[in-house]
Amino acid sequence: MKTFLVIGVGRFGRHLCQKLSGLGYEVMAIDTDEEEIEHVLPYTVNSMIGDGTNKEFIRSLGPETFDICFVTIGDCFQTSLLATYTLKACGAKQVVARASDEVQEMFLLRNGADAVVYPEREMANWTAIRYSVNNVLNYIELPGANSIFEVGVPAYWAGMTIGELDLAGKYHVNIMATKKDDQLDMKIGPDTKLEGGESILVYGKDRDLQRGLNLGNKRFHSD
Repeated sequence: MKTFLVIGVGRFGRHLCQKLSGLGYEVMAIDTDEEEIEHVLPYTVNSMIGDGTNKEFIRSLGPETFDICFVTIGDCFQTSLLATYTLKACGAKQVVARASDEVQEMFLLRNGADAVVYPEREMANWTAIRYSVNNVLNYIELPGANSIFEVGVPAYWAGMTIGELDLAGKYHVNIMATKKDDQLDMKIGPDTKLEGGESILVYGKDRDLQRGLNLGNKRFHSD
């Protein structure tokens, strides 16, 4: 079972602990604020009040024993930077740190972070897609202005085959899988018929997805 250390349990850190715990993983949380620590007690196997920038304290936690150490401090970048450096200096195998812009990312990567996440930017991107685009159920942003959308199948697509839609030929949008009752089916081809009540996973460049699926309008293009 994977184990995680989370330093900084404000809103993002708290939700991270809750989600990891819900997935069945063991989580340890650290924060300087006793009230914040109390909020994550139900989701952690151990929570401590402590300074994530203090080498002796961090070393006592055995950071090398955790699969991933998260630095999710959001109110002070200097503290986040120092905590990232301290974790790596004390033997942490993998450090994932929170950033709000590219400048912070650069400094974090230079000071020990193995990876950087942008929770505010990622949530803003998803919110923009979710509320400006019809029928999108899920969204994964990929490098190179590519994305994967989970899209509900419109009623007027029901009974049509993937070949008849020809999204790949017309718009360079590829249907990767169908999904029904939380079950993915990736064994699809041109003769696969789409059904009402299911969704499809489509992959392509953002512009092609917008153009080919006409996601900003009420109806999809089917011709």
